[in-house]
Amino acid sequence: MNAKFACADFTFPLLPHAGALDLIALLGFQGVDLGLFEGRSHLWPSREYRAPRASAKKLGRQLADRGLAAADVFLQMAPDFTPYAVNQPDARRRRKARDWFLRTLEYADALGCHHVTTLPGVRFAREGRASSLARSAAELAWRVEQSRAAGIVFGVEAHVGSIADTPERAAELVRRVPGLTLTLDYTHFTRMGVPDRRVEPLVAHASHVHMRGACRGRLQCNFRQNTIDYPRMLAAMRRAGYRGWIGVEYVWIDWEHCNESDNVSETIQMRDHLRAAAAKL
Repeated sequence: MNAKFACADFTFPLLPHAGALDLIALLGFQGVDLGLFEGRSHLWPSREYRAPRASAKKLGRQLADRGLAAADVFLQMAPDFTPYAVNQPDARRRRKARDWFLRTLEYADALGCHHVTTLPGVRFAREGRASSLARSAAELAWRVEQSRAAGIVFGVEAHVGSIADTPERAAELVRRVPGLTLTLDYTHFTRMGVPDRRVEPLVAHASHVHMRGACRGRLQCNFRQNTIDYPRMLAAMRRAGYRGWIGVEYVWIDWEHCNESDNVSETIQMRDHLRAAAAKL
């Protein structure tokens, strides 16, 4: 399998951004998953989007200097999922989310990145899941159209706490929105005790993937505790003709016990595991 591996810049939030990029290059990755997470990453969209093209071109030079490519631009507009969820009932917030999404496409284009990720929306209890899902589908369909026009692939990450919090709900969302793809991360399902075989059908819809250690009850765990069969996942990706990046995505944040890992060591172990498995395919 001809695999391309990326590492997330937000894996190392305690380093300056230049230091995180240096480390990713030192670890032998070809690409970087870039997190534009307002309030909690190196790159805040509110700052980067004051001049999206200029900011992106500056970052592009920093990547090129290290022999790195931009694998994905991941937009999150607030530390909490709800205030600027794509399916926010507040129309003013939805308009701002659309504006920032268009700026994300402009940023990715200037950076030479061909993939953008957002979150799929949440369920708003006061209106019920059906209404929340319908609004999410409408907003994501608009984003698919805008991304296609920009020549960029658009994916959403089905995650804990989202409108697509099970494999079946993620598949339902993809069916409702033609052209929508997934930034697929098994760990959000593994945490709930969902076996790999239930998640595997989603591989056919993946345009980007995240991989790290996880087990029942833990969204992120040490390599030895990991229960995800990544060689099996890679084999499924090969059968599906997957051509995207493989992102090794450990995070360090005070949420879901994700600040309890040595991210350097865990990233190296997962990198080597995935490289060895891909080489056999």
